[in-house]
Amino acid sequence: MRTTPGAVPAVILKFDPNVYHHGALGVVRSLGRLGVPVYAVQEDRWAPMGRSRYLRGRFPWLQGSDHGATLEQLMSWGSRMTSRAVLIPTDDIASIFVADHAGELEQSYRFPRQEPGVARALCSKAELYHLCKEHGVPTPEVWFPTSREDVRAISAQATYPLVLKAINPWLLDHATRRPSVVIANDAEELRDLYDRLEDPQNPNLMVQEYIPGGADSVWMFNGYLDQSSEMLVQFTGQKIRQHPPYTGMTTLGVCRANAEVEATSQRFLKSLGYKGIVDMGYRYDARDGQYKLLDVNPRIGATFRLFVGTSGIDVARALYADLTGGSVDGSATREGRRWLVENYDVVSSVRYVRDGALSLAEWRRSFEDVDEAAWFAADDPLPFLLMSLRFALRGAGKLTGLRSSQPPPERATRQDRPATASTPR
Repeated sequence: MRTTPGAVPAVILKFDPNVYHHGALGVVRSLGRLGVPVYAVQEDRWAPMGRSRYLRGRFPWLQGSDHGATLEQLMSWGSRMTSRAVLIPTDDIASIFVADHAGELEQSYRFPRQEPGVARALCSKAELYHLCKEHGVPTPEVWFPTSREDVRAISAQATYPLVLKAINPWLLDHATRRPSVVIANDAEELRDLYDRLEDPQNPNLMVQEYIPGGADSVWMFNGYLDQSSEMLVQFTGQKIRQHPPYTGMTTLGVCRANAEVEATSQRFLKSLGYKGIVDMGYRYDARDGQYKLLDVNPRIGATFRLFVGTSGIDVARALYADLTGGSVDGSATREGRRWLVENYDVVSSVRYVRDGALSLAEWRRSFEDVDEAAWFAADDPLPFLLMSLRFALRGAGKLTGLRSSQPPPERATRQDRPATASTPR
């Protein structure tokens, strides 16, 4: 697709205070390279995305939970644009916010208008489970405990390992660094994790069946549906490595065609009347030969630049073209295309090597055919340099904090010294 001078602007809406959000940077570059004036929320002066040559302007960080004030600020931004901007949410809270305030926001912005409640339902792991059951989409079995007694009952009937997962991840307090997904290998570990992670006053945990398999069993789907819920572009691929290891987001991925995942996704989304960009995760269950739906993100995913068609189309460009009257070229997936997230992949690879799941030779070879990186770009180097500096400083800070939290050698007991000196935790 091509743009012309005076192109409609785009605004990236991000509530997650994460300066390492490579997906948002991907949107800036993908649209910016077409000449689209892109604007975005910036956490601080030295946020890496904020230094991209393709970012036209920066808005101050939206803080607090006053949605009225946030809406007022967004409308103020929109009034400064030369035309109604394309609004692109990049996290769950932002996608729910846009859906909830669509009536007001559409006065200043362009975005796919969802059916009421669809975005919120897809973001909730509990509601997603019930939607899958209702529409006949394979998904892992789930239990919803509300007490420790419920956890004991689940332990008596379930097979380990089990997955303990936040129902609504956006409700987690990031300050406590609570993970949204953990794996319990036995009943004792399940109870301990539940006690540590659950808030009895506001239950937000579910227990999910664990589907065995390696990284090659994890499949991703990216697509864009127009206002008639017709799929204009779609891509599938697999995770090679993840962060955190085995359970998290893609750090190294590859494009591979999967007709069954495509067909299941199309059918499910069409039945919901879904519109816009979608990012979905599946796992292949070799026990029954089914691809089981794990997650649906009603927004652009951080991994979207893995999925680029032979014509150069991705879901961000498809959204922009569709909402501004352009044509969308639904070109085929570039089979074998690889994409890398440099910082998180290095961290996860240490664990994979330590566990014996990856050799150093395999790790080196895995970079040979990478087509694109999340951070490094020869035509836009500053975000990579800033990310590397901040990531290194953060790592040094963690290491310093870890060391300072250990007992001084002269005060440590004989029993403490070997554990703190030689045993990694």
